[in-house]
Amino acid sequence: MKEIQCPLVALVGRTNVGKSSLFNRVTRTRKAIIDSTPGVTRDRHYERVVWNDRMFILIDTGGIQVDSLDSMGDSIQEQTWQAVKDADVILFMLDGIEGLANEDYKVADMLRKSDKPLYYLVNKVDGPDVEDVRLSQFYELGMDRLWPVSAAHGYGVNDFMDDLVENLALPEKRWDLPDDTINLACIGRPNVGKSSLVNRLVGEKRMVVSDIPGTTRDAVDTLLERDGKHFLLIDTAGIRRKGKVKAKLEKFSVMRALSSMERSDITLILLDASEGITEQDTKVIGYSLDRARACLVLINKWDIIKRDKKRQKWIMDDVIMATRFVGFAPTLNISALTGAGINKIFPLIHKTYAQFCKKFPTNRINRVLQKAVDDHTPPLYRGRRLKFYYTTQVSAKPPTFVMFVNYPDGVHFSYYRYLANRFRVGLGLDSSPLRIVFKERKRKKYG
Repeated sequence: MKEIQCPLVALVGRTNVGKSSLFNRVTRTRKAIIDSTPGVTRDRHYERVVWNDRMFILIDTGGIQVDSLDSMGDSIQEQTWQAVKDADVILFMLDGIEGLANEDYKVADMLRKSDKPLYYLVNKVDGPDVEDVRLSQFYELGMDRLWPVSAAHGYGVNDFMDDLVENLALPEKRWDLPDDTINLACIGRPNVGKSSLVNRLVGEKRMVVSDIPGTTRDAVDTLLERDGKHFLLIDTAGIRRKGKVKAKLEKFSVMRALSSMERSDITLILLDASEGITEQDTKVIGYSLDRARACLVLINKWDIIKRDKKRQKWIMDDVIMATRFVGFAPTLNISALTGAGINKIFPLIHKTYAQFCKKFPTNRINRVLQKAVDDHTPPLYRGRRLKFYYTTQVSAKPPTFVMFVNYPDGVHFSYYRYLANRFRVGLGLDSSPLRIVFKERKRKKYG
């Protein structure tokens, strides 16, 4: 089995050239804030994109200001250049209306030094009739090709994206993995003990372990065979809250961690027992949930509080409360330092992965649906009763079900949650995420 990585594509350029608008158009979202005030994009934004069956992560960045002395501007520049450093491909966006600026020359020179595939996009070109006028001056930057696009109106975007994904090479490192390999991504904030856990699981010191946050700057993969099964352990740089990192040695690649999640089947999410669960921990768990990955919540450094029963209870109650949105995820107390609880991890992985890959007979899942509807009558939608006709499983990893209903838009989130819980109980999916998609049943046409 070829182990596939998810390329990272960074969108960079001066302030107010339309990067966020292009990001929104390509990702079909409104996650990036659009505003005419320069510098409004204060942090990197990340979104998985699938275009012509090729997947990559697109990164929107703050505007590059080469000579900016503004402190907030400096912080934005640090994040932007970190994005350039971590990306596999760079999209350099220029302003077709404002024209070529002195900063564009400097930025182009700096980007070329990265020695990465570099695309030059000239934005605000709304049609072929203005291409020659708005593109000509940008050839002074010394590139072979310019891509005219309009992020606002879509002109040229599809052609560019088709070319991008056609030439989007996978990152250099690929593995020939056994077919039964389970990919495990070790995720968490800096210094929670990810590398120590991988070392403990592997049984030898494969990673550099240090109490200085930030030792791990990229994903490091370790292939492990245990009890006749194969596992790929992906150790990643810690995910730190945006805006908290300043020194060069304290750079953490959120993007690489997210890319590692794309490659994983199960995420091992580490928390720090000495600190308890934080808002950033819940965001990390949210990343995993957004990508529909199975996950284990591992509370590391439990040895530090092993004699403090009151604190143990407080931390466990806090973790349970904060992770209710992933109630299916098993939680385990461990110590990567002493080895306590480590022997329980792989049995949980096997159980979780078996559910994550599970496929069910159609008649069984329809019995579960019928019993759920009988026990709790679907609500009214615009004066009409919702009717659930039947369901079918369309994929695994995670188990995904399509339910055919007369009014898909009328299914309230509370009823969705009710059905999901009934499917968990009825199908034995207590440790795996699942997805339910509602579709309208096509009505028969007569005559």
